[in-house]
Amino acid sequence: MKKKRIKTLSFMKDIAWSELSFGYMPTDYNVRCCYRNGKWGEIEVCSDEYIKLHMAATCLHYGQEAFEGLKAYRCPDGKVRVFRMEENAARLQSTCRGIMMPELPTDIFVEMVKKVVRLNQEYIPTYESGATLYIRPLLIGTSAQVGVRPAEEYMFIIFVTPVGPYFKGGFSTNPYVIIRDYDRSAPLGTGIYKVGGNYAASLRANHLAHEKGYACEFYLDAKEKKYMDECGAANFFGIKNNTYVTPKSTSILPSITNKSLMQLAEDFGMKVERRQIPEEELATFEEAGACGTAAVISPISYIDDIDTGQRFMFSEDGKPGPVSTKLYNHLRGIQYGTEEDKHGWTTVVIE
Repeated sequence: MKKKRIKTLSFMKDIAWSELSFGYMPTDYNVRCCYRNGKWGEIEVCSDEYIKLHMAATCLHYGQEAFEGLKAYRCPDGKVRVFRMEENAARLQSTCRGIMMPELPTDIFVEMVKKVVRLNQEYIPTYESGATLYIRPLLIGTSAQVGVRPAEEYMFIIFVTPVGPYFKGGFSTNPYVIIRDYDRSAPLGTGIYKVGGNYAASLRANHLAHEKGYACEFYLDAKEKKYMDECGAANFFGIKNNTYVTPKSTSILPSITNKSLMQLAEDFGMKVERRQIPEEELATFEEAGACGTAAVISPISYIDDIDTGQRFMFSEDGKPGPVSTKLYNHLRGIQYGTEEDKHGWTTVVIE
C-alpha cells in the first residue's frame, strides 16, 4: 500500500497544499455537457477556462443559473473518495424544477464528477495538508432571448480547484452577528434552491458583518423576524440536552452536510429535531454551529444581536464543544476513509 501511495504522490503538482486558502486555482481540465433540441448531448472534456456566451443568454438576464459544491478527498489508504455526489445530483434536479431548467440525469452528473476528478488528480491535495479538491458543478441557460421565459438551450459544466479551509482557523470557533436589515431569501422563494441570486442577496450583509469584526452574518426568518434561518451561506444547528436541533423553513437550502450530521447524531444516540427555533431559544443551547460543504462544521463562539445588545454564548473558552467536535471528526473520518462508512456515503473514484 505504501508503494502505491508514493507512486500516486509522485505525480502531484508542486503546490504548498497546507498553505492553500479557500479560493480559485486553475487546473488542467473541466467537463461540459450541453442541452439542445430537448435532450442532453455528449460529455466533452475542455482545457479552456472560459465560456463563449451570448450577451442575451438567460443566465445573465433572468438568473437561470444553478450550482453545486462537493469535494474529493485524497485518503490515507491512497484512494480518492467523493462524498454523497448522488445527493448533489438530486439537489441540482430540485433546483432545476424550481427555476424551470431541464433536469440533469444522475448518471450523467456522476460520470462527469468522476471524469473531472480523474483528469485533474494531480491537483488533489495530500491527506496531511487538510486541503481538498473542491468540485463545482454549474448549470446555465444559454439561449439568446429578451423575453422573460425559460431558455431552450443550457450548458452544464464541472470544474475543480484545490482549496484550503473555508475559515482561516480551520475547525475553530467564530463569532456571528444577527442582521435584521437584510434577507437572504423569502419564504416560498428561491431559498431552498442553490442559485446564485441567493448569494448575491447575502453579499451586503456579509460585508457589514466582516466590517464589524464577525466571521459571518446570521439571518432571521424574512416573514416575522422571530426565528433562526441561515448563517450566511450555511445551515445552523444547536446542541442541548443530547439533542441536535436545526431550523425548518421554506427559505433554507437543504444542506447535504446538515443531513449527514443529523444521521450521525442519531447514530450517536441523540435526538434530532428539525423545527422552527425562536431567537430567544439560543440562550438554552450548549453548543451551536454552522455547517456546509466548505467548512463541514464551523463552531460558533457567540452570536450577537446588535439591535438588542444581547450576546448568546456557546463557548466560554473559545474552543469547539465536545458534541460538535465528535460530529466533525466522525464525518471527516468517513470522508477520508478512516471511519466506517456504514451508510454508503462515499464513492472511490481513484483506487
